Amino acid sequence: MFERKMLAGWGDMDFNSHMANTAYLNKAGDIRMMFLGEHGFPMAEFKRLNIGPVVMKDDIAYFKEVLLMDQITVTLALAGMSQDGSRWMLRSDVYRSDGKLSARINSSGGWLDLTARKLVTPPPALLAAWTSLYQTDDFQTLPSSVVKP
Repeated sequence: MFERKMLAGWGDMDFNSHMANTAYLNKAGDIRMMFLGEHGFPMAEFKRLNIGPVVMKDDIAYFKEVLLMDQITVTLALAGMSQDGSRWMLRSDVYRSDGKLSARINSSGGWLDLTARKLVTPPPALLAAWTSLYQTDDFQTLPSSVVKP
């Protein structure tokens, strides 16, 4: 399981003095980019390839509060993917320092060709990196997003 420790900082808080819903989405985005960067795909490589990850849907379920300056652990797992890798579903769980699950974020997306502005299959090395992620117990095979002529 890919995971990283993070901090719930001042900018992550909302009016109720706990972590804001948008902060959970930001942490899920951060863990994705950390994984990709550590597996040979930093932003410079995406720019060179002229593709990028695009999220089309996020779903968040909240369980326990995270407060200012709490240390959290954020995980990343593969919850679904099309056979060609053009579409994927990722799951990020956010745990408090006491080990309790604070939130679960499911993100559905794909690989966007930055010129054609459509979903494409990833290059083999990127597909290999993505498929190296831990697969959730409820992993789903998704339909491809690539339109064939």
